[in-house]
Order: sequence, then structure tokens, then C-alpha cells
Amino acid sequence: MRDRAIILLLARMALRAGDIWQLHLRDIDWRASRLRLHGKSRRGVFMPLPQDVGDALLAYIEDARPVVASDRVFLRVQAPFTPFRSSAEIAGIVSRVLSRGGFVGLPTGAHVFRHSLASTWLRGGAELDQIGAALRHASRDTTAIYAKVDVDMLGAVAQPWPGYVA
Repeated sequence: MRDRAIILLLARMALRAGDIWQLHLRDIDWRASRLRLHGKSRRGVFMPLPQDVGDALLAYIEDARPVVASDRVFLRVQAPFTPFRSSAEIAGIVSRVLSRGGFVGLPTGAHVFRHSLASTWLRGGAELDQIGAALRHASRDTTAIYAKVDVDMLGAVAQPWPGYVA
């Protein structure tokens, strides 16, 4: 349940591993269906919480999260049930989940979901500025790195070079 909630946070909300690692119970606003994220800037930013992600978070918190004094959302599954030490443990979960799913030869870090979601949004017609806002980027250049151009899509819209004869 914990891993499912983490994967959904990554895949549906394009969160960074650090966002998830730093997430506290008090950062979940159930009434407004949103999460407060601290990210790289350390200032709180609210993001909407999709229903399926909220359901997975709630299931983990109510049914699987050990009762401990820590306010961190995600804890280790073995006693003494302490919070993760770093965001690298999120990457380890992603690696294990992808391996169990039979995915080989792919990047296994948590960032693979940010790249994938940004590329999907771009193929769906979203503007770089919209994608950058969702990814919480300060610079459009940073977003362009994530939103890799789909070569097949580019080929479909590319115009021949002026004066070039094939």
C-alpha cells in the first residue's frame, strides 16, 4: 500500500522524490483535496490531490502505516518504523517496483515519472509554460529538458528544408 501511494504520487502528480520524502501528515489538506509541497525552494506550494492518489494515500495511512510519533507520511515497513533517511529510498522503491513489473533496461530513478509525464503532456498538446507550472520549474529551459521531443511526432509536423530535393 505504501509503495502504491508513492508510485501514484510520482506518476500522477510528477512529484520529486524529495517532495515525497519530506511529506508530513500535516501537509495533506483532505477537505480541499490538496498537498502542500516544500520542494527545492523550501517554500510551501499547494497542488491539487487527484482522487485516486488521495484514495491510495488514505488507504496507506489508515490501513498500513504503523502508529508512531513521527509526522512523516512514509515510513519504513520494518520495525522500528522510522521515516526514510533520504529521497534515495524513494528511488529504491521505484527500482524494485519496476523490476517486479519486468521492466529492464530503463532508467529506474523516481525522476523517470517526471520525464514521462512531461512528455505525455507535450504530446497531448500542453504548452511548455503549462508543463513548467505543473512541474514547479522556475525556468522554461528546465522544462524543455524534461519535455523531450517525440521524434515520430516531430516527423509528422516537420516541413522540408527550403530548396532541399530528396
